[in-house]
Amino acid sequence: MLTKKLEFKLRYKNNLTIQSQAMTTFEKNTSMKNIAFISATFLIAFSSHAQRSKPPKLVVGIVVDQMCYEYLYRYQANFVEGGFNRFLKKGMNCRNTLYNYVPTYTGPGHASIYTGTTPSNHGIVGNDWYNRETQGNMYCVQDNSVSTVGSSSKEGQMSPENLKTYTITDQLKMTYPKAKVISMSIKDRGSILPGGHLSDGSYWYDYATGTFITSTYFKKELPTWVSDFNAIKNATTYTKTWDLLLPKERYSSVDESPYEVVLSGKTSATFPYNFIEMGGGKASPKLFTTSPFANDLLTDFALEAIEKEGLGADNQTDMLCISYSTPDIAGHAFGPYSLELEDIYVRLDRDLKKLMDGLLKKYGRGGFTIFLTADHAVVPVPQMLVDKKMPGGYFYLNQNMEDLRKSTITEFGADLIEYEENLNIYLNHKRIDSLKLSREVVAQFVAAKVRYWKNVKAVFTAGELGQNTSSDNEWKDMLRKGFVYNRSGDVLFILEPGYLPKSKESEKDHQGTSHGSAFNYDGHVPLLWYGAGIETKDVFTPYKIIDIAPTLTHLLNLQRSGAMTGQPIIEVLQK
Repeated sequence: MLTKKLEFKLRYKNNLTIQSQAMTTFEKNTSMKNIAFISATFLIAFSSHAQRSKPPKLVVGIVVDQMCYEYLYRYQANFVEGGFNRFLKKGMNCRNTLYNYVPTYTGPGHASIYTGTTPSNHGIVGNDWYNRETQGNMYCVQDNSVSTVGSSSKEGQMSPENLKTYTITDQLKMTYPKAKVISMSIKDRGSILPGGHLSDGSYWYDYATGTFITSTYFKKELPTWVSDFNAIKNATTYTKTWDLLLPKERYSSVDESPYEVVLSGKTSATFPYNFIEMGGGKASPKLFTTSPFANDLLTDFALEAIEKEGLGADNQTDMLCISYSTPDIAGHAFGPYSLELEDIYVRLDRDLKKLMDGLLKKYGRGGFTIFLTADHAVVPVPQMLVDKKMPGGYFYLNQNMEDLRKSTITEFGADLIEYEENLNIYLNHKRIDSLKLSREVVAQFVAAKVRYWKNVKAVFTAGELGQNTSSDNEWKDMLRKGFVYNRSGDVLFILEPGYLPKSKESEKDHQGTSHGSAFNYDGHVPLLWYGAGIETKDVFTPYKIIDIAPTLTHLLNLQRSGAMTGQPIIEVLQK
């Protein structure tokens, strides 16, 4: 990347060359007055380009957990002018932004957005993965060496230790130590991974107390402003009855369907939701996160952070990372065609307006840049697809895995399957080695069996994915970009479009939905930009989610960080 000084020199030289050529042409046919006018025009153009290279006072990154691209248009009729519509009508809309790897989960998504690379490099291969050493699951931000700050619960034993490369926020802090990075979310992973290793404050929601906490990795104690905020603004003070914000006829979704999870304390998935009654007469910190009021709480926390942390108050650019988790928590329960989810987005739209109104009042449009994207989208409820006679349904793992174990016993004389997680099959390495078998031979045998399972689209062994060469098989490439030897399985597979994996069949299988696949319903997400230097434009050029951080690299005049593999979005940078 060119340094700011060298970039300035090159631009200056190029502008002088162009200006000289123009003057040579026009000297023969125009007066000195016209020449002066042309020169002034070039100088104005040059000044505009030079000004564009100056970073804004504040960069705000918003990640909406589980947001489909189409929500921007399906719900737009009920959006106000200052929320999503401010992005759509006055900002830049990168309309063809996709995830280029699997699995599409919250942890990998946030890590990829802020590192500018895929799980194969940043190491966050899932929200959880199997740890061979402990023979148990490893949570993506789990860190038992740290303690909770702000609560007596264990919700704070978290850090970015499992993240194997730098984030754009880390690069900002390393380059300019006086820069501030503040990150926040309801989910711990939605706060910790964007904030990176050098965050000045990463805060997340405590399901035990309904307040914001952190860990000793970041702070020895909560800042006074966070403690004061928690005392008056928390799950208890924000909990109220959730009814529709607008008249019911304004919505396009129906209030009840057989595809929605019925929340605890309710007999049906219908409005209104009296959260005090549902909580047994008091506010339930856990139930609260399913309500749109959790988005309100996070928005107010973000505005408080801007003021109390003095973000953008000096000449050094700061970053604020916000991840709205409730759309995912509610989306899993109600699905993407529910009235509940539509109302959540209508209300989130107002939260975005409140946030951006605050930014405009404090900094002016030229003082900040904001982007909004999602960590993944979601598949329609598979039972709905089944009922509509569309491709999709459920893939039950238990019986298939039991049959697979029997196959290895028949073929090799022992059960060689150790674990399954996220459609990764982990072989028992110790047992394989003790039998003097080849791990790759066993893996190929297992892959051959899995390949013939009903509704499996593709399967590959770790050996095949570890070759690190692109192929003409897009599904293999997407799996390879999400693969890490010591964290992923020995055999990885993906299902046909529309299918969700389940442990075993139960009545609740037909309600709610999830994500994680390589397909567009999980991978096509919004990417919106607004603020300093951002033109009003729809961009249809294909971009990947890992291209966001490289774009920020140039907005902030930074070195490309760590294992970054994405490329900058040219339309955002050109003026």
